[in-house]
Amino acid sequence: MLTIIGQERRFCDAVSRRNFLRLGGLALGGLTLADLLRADAQAGNGSSRKSVIMVFLVGGASHIDLFDMKPDAPADIRGEYRPIATKVPGIQICEHLPQTARIMDKLVLLRALVGGTEDHEGHVCLTGYPAGRNGQVPWPSFGSFVAKLKEPIGGSPPFVSLTPEMKYLPWSVASPSGFLGPAYEPFAPLRRPGEDQHLLQDVRLRGITLERLDDRRALLSSFDRFRRDVDSSGILEGIDAYTKQAFHVLTTSALAQAMDLNREDPRVRARYGKGSNENVGNGGPRCMEHFLLARRLIEAGVRCVSLAFSHWDWHANQYQYFKDDLPAFDQGFSALIEDLYARGMDRDVSVVVWGEMGRTPRINKNAGRDHWAKVSTALLSGGGMPTAHAIGSTNRQGEVALDRPVHYQNVFATLYHNMGIDPQTTTVIGRRFGRPEAMHLLDIRDPIRELI
Repeated sequence: MLTIIGQERRFCDAVSRRNFLRLGGLALGGLTLADLLRADAQAGNGSSRKSVIMVFLVGGASHIDLFDMKPDAPADIRGEYRPIATKVPGIQICEHLPQTARIMDKLVLLRALVGGTEDHEGHVCLTGYPAGRNGQVPWPSFGSFVAKLKEPIGGSPPFVSLTPEMKYLPWSVASPSGFLGPAYEPFAPLRRPGEDQHLLQDVRLRGITLERLDDRRALLSSFDRFRRDVDSSGILEGIDAYTKQAFHVLTTSALAQAMDLNREDPRVRARYGKGSNENVGNGGPRCMEHFLLARRLIEAGVRCVSLAFSHWDWHANQYQYFKDDLPAFDQGFSALIEDLYARGMDRDVSVVVWGEMGRTPRINKNAGRDHWAKVSTALLSGGGMPTAHAIGSTNRQGEVALDRPVHYQNVFATLYHNMGIDPQTTTVIGRRFGRPEAMHLLDIRDPIRELI
């Protein structure tokens, strides 16, 4: 059943008017073939399968307790955990991340990540920018830009968000299309229905033949002129994109098969672990299978997959919660990296792991750490990048960057570079202030020099 959320007024064939219009509008709007060819030529796309997996540690994980440990600092700064050696001499990480330590030769550790936020904004981990204020249109996410600039592969949607609905909205709505318009929002198969969400809950046809779908699509083509005349907001263009995405899912088996984890080798599935689809606190699910699902979606042709893992905003009793968070992340993330390398996907697939902020160097009276925007950490892998090293450092107490600070936007510039998109010169046309204008993808457009 094709499910696209909206107010329902049903016809005699049990198809609602609103759903019927959206289904029929598939071939009437969105990108034209000329648009696709032009974007492909500008991006140097060719048959490239370059892609990115973005892992959002919801709420901002503690940099000091995980990847930038300070064993010589006072007890109320260094915390309860001890560092352990990794496969790369000189790099130590948390003792409760042993599997990540064993794959450090496949990782890059950014220890002086700057540009985070004091507020909880998943937006910065998807765009490099804080969320819009005072009515500003948000900056488009990385995946939305990729969806505009890169042609889909094999009928799969270019951008898939595995971020579920969360109680705290700025985490839940972490994949905005911003001024690019609704046509470039992600396909979000795990989100629950909402009045303004467009998703496929169930991609089975349930007795409706493809011929019948095509008939409905052809019938609605008669509304084309009306649509062009009345639509000045871009909403109908977005509806076209959603229904186009829906037809791709319905008529192409690759995506549906990718989302069926029962097709995976049981040994590989066991390596990732399972976890739970239930959200942790106000954050996301502690689900290791989402790492596996991300890999399978990339194999199916998706250009960018984003996922949200667990909840790291522990202002109190953080070490109690870490007992569940750290082993689960360690297993799922290390399995993803090993799997990408084993399948020869490491040259094409870039992976980034981060949160929107670090945590206060000093542990508070409630045995937790509070918000700290001055510095945090990130992990990178794949994408043909040279690995097995750390970039940057913080001062003795982990308060500020001591050397080689790297901004979130530098990371995004690197990811664009890995995708074959030049962050220095590429521009897109958007309506950020109500009128079309050419805009760069980033304000800080220099990739990390050690990684290119």
